[in-house]
Amino acid sequence: MINLFGAHIESISVHRVGNKSRSEKIFLSENAFALNDELTPLLKEYFLKPFREKEENYFQFVHDVDLEFHEMYQLASEVFTNPNTTHEVSKKITKHLYEQSNHPHIKNGEVYVCYFTDLVIDNQKVDALGVFKSELQSDFLQFEEQGNNLQMILQHGINLNKLDKGCLIFNVEKEQGYKILTIDSNRYDARYWLEHFLSVDIFPDENFMTKKYLKLCQEFAKDVVFPAEDKKEEVMFMNRSVNFFAKNDEFEETKFLNEVIDNPDLIPEFKNYKMEKGPKYAIEDVTNFPIANAAVTDARKKIKNVINLDTNIQIKLDFINPDSAEKFVEKGWDEERQMYYYLVYFNKEQKS
Repeated sequence: MINLFGAHIESISVHRVGNKSRSEKIFLSENAFALNDELTPLLKEYFLKPFREKEENYFQFVHDVDLEFHEMYQLASEVFTNPNTTHEVSKKITKHLYEQSNHPHIKNGEVYVCYFTDLVIDNQKVDALGVFKSELQSDFLQFEEQGNNLQMILQHGINLNKLDKGCLIFNVEKEQGYKILTIDSNRYDARYWLEHFLSVDIFPDENFMTKKYLKLCQEFAKDVVFPAEDKKEEVMFMNRSVNFFAKNDEFEETKFLNEVIDNPDLIPEFKNYKMEKGPKYAIEDVTNFPIANAAVTDARKKIKNVINLDTNIQIKLDFINPDSAEKFVEKGWDEERQMYYYLVYFNKEQKS
């Protein structure tokens, strides 16, 4: 879990990069920006709000040979070793970004390099290095009194409600390439920020594994269980899957398949499906991992437990008491009407 509300901006440096392929220049500020009480909370919200609102998928710096040859990894390490070097390192980071700005679609813009303290990640208070870029400017009106009239003045500037690009490099898991969160709202060249500038890949922690494996189960339920069985069994398969994750601290695939899949014929189907779809979720070779409880809770909220019928009737199954659906809901076929039906047993109707 991540908590950014208590974060504090220790320093901020502001530079500007142009598009190198169009021979636009780079501008490096001589000194760090002097923060004030008016700007600091606005900038903090501008930089950190997108990371509070997005799903947590951590990345890590990667290099084909060794991380010692990874430029951003080395620059981040330099800052974490001595935060007083942040401004000088920010110039190197901006130059590195400028060198990657060769695609004709890449916009020029301001680069902000911040050193944060008091961020909380996995219940641990840590520092972080933030690199952000604003690309798109918006029109806005200023008003000025001129004599007896109020004049409108058209201005251009940055919309503080939308950050274009950004990353937070947390000072944890250094040996693995740090834990990193990143966003890119303006995908003019999707490889520019993530691959060329940051050069990162997915950080395969328990949160990632749990979310992706449950997502694979959800796709399997829709693509295989529903056509092979029915909608009720699709819902119940996902119910059993989530409950397995909820009651175990460690995931073990063989145990999972034996407990969750009622129809033994579907077990090889699941393994084949995982081999086919696994690369999409980067879990094709994963069979054991620690389970992240927070990811299970989030997944449970998103999984639908409703059977929608073409007769404008809905049947909602209870994920908290799954045995009820197994014991008290039956599906059948009515020869006279030539229609399917669900038979629901109960003792009395509950008050709303």
